[in-house]
Amino acid sequence: MIAQSLEKLRVYVEDQEYKGWDPYDGLNSKLFQSIPFLNKSRLMRLIWIQAFKRNPMNFRDLAGIKKAYNPKGLGLFLSGYCKLYQLDRTQEVRSRILFLSQKILELQSTGWSGACWGYNFDWQARAFFQPKGTPSVVVTSYVTNALLDAYEILDDKELLEAAISAKDFILNDLHRSYDGNGDFCFSYSPLDETRVFNASLLGSKTLARIYSITKDEELAEEAKKSVQFSINFQHADGSWAYGTLPYHQWIDNFHTGFNLEALADYQKYTEDESFQENIEKGLEYYLNHFFTEEGIPKYFNNSTYPVDIHCPAQLPITLSKLGAFQSQKELIDRVLNWTISNLQSPEGYFYFRTGKNFKTKIPYIRWAQAWMFLALSTYLLETFKTPEYEKTSYNNEFAG
Repeated sequence: MIAQSLEKLRVYVEDQEYKGWDPYDGLNSKLFQSIPFLNKSRLMRLIWIQAFKRNPMNFRDLAGIKKAYNPKGLGLFLSGYCKLYQLDRTQEVRSRILFLSQKILELQSTGWSGACWGYNFDWQARAFFQPKGTPSVVVTSYVTNALLDAYEILDDKELLEAAISAKDFILNDLHRSYDGNGDFCFSYSPLDETRVFNASLLGSKTLARIYSITKDEELAEEAKKSVQFSINFQHADGSWAYGTLPYHQWIDNFHTGFNLEALADYQKYTEDESFQENIEKGLEYYLNHFFTEEGIPKYFNNSTYPVDIHCPAQLPITLSKLGAFQSQKELIDRVLNWTISNLQSPEGYFYFRTGKNFKTKIPYIRWAQAWMFLALSTYLLETFKTPEYEKTSYNNEFAG
């Protein structure tokens, strides 16, 4: 069922040529941009974005919002194909890896210290405004790691050089918020000073992976300081709030997964096991608070709905990173099977969210399709690389 789900999704995204809409792309509206008193107002930008994000009906065509490439989405697709290539070393998969990696290089944000990427839309958050193309540590992290995945297959030095140069963006262009011990949090982008744990930790993990290649000790040292900052804010039960601001005090599924994924990669690439106990506590909290017996992936620690597609997508990715995939495979199967049954369309794409009485069926390319592509690719690799499966088993399942 899961392999067939991925095949349906693959056909859909390839037919779309990896372009699509995003929950936050409302400000790309030609209608909105044509009305000065709207596009100059912070409040109206917030309202406009939320109106598109929260509405189960899709008015993007009417508002003049075109489907487009999203660099983070491309990075997630690229990492997914790199996983599939380990199981199916065909020219077709390799050509997809080549196309996506080159497209990502074309979409770099310019004018910064190193290679970096941002979203393909203006974005108004509560704390800051990000013009289209403003690089962020989150987008840059996933793209950089995807380029390194692709380099291991293509052996293209241009990919390696771009990925390594991302360290200069992280170290030189992002703001830092220090605590009293010399530890610090990376800002989300060069234009803000927010303290969001998953964003900072993604910067840490990217520095750690680049360190594993260059052996530049500064990268490991800075990564550890930024990891320690977020560790200092981990609650006694193993959880994290989203960030440090008063309105960042919720605890949710996929950002917890991001934190654990980043910590696992930091540990893997630096061989520093100082935070193993924190990872174990975080994993225990994650498993015990975000999934129901039926396999429903809860959004928040204290409520089930709305179910967001990010939540089931993050589960196999996080558990793969933490080496817990096989021990938790029954849970993963339950969650993915529930997701496929309830959130995958007959056309192959995945829906954005479902509540108790409604579904938002808009086919967002980054938020839903790219994440589920990586999740299902991760699932297949973890499943079929085990000794009990032969490569022919994978081919038969995937073709079915």
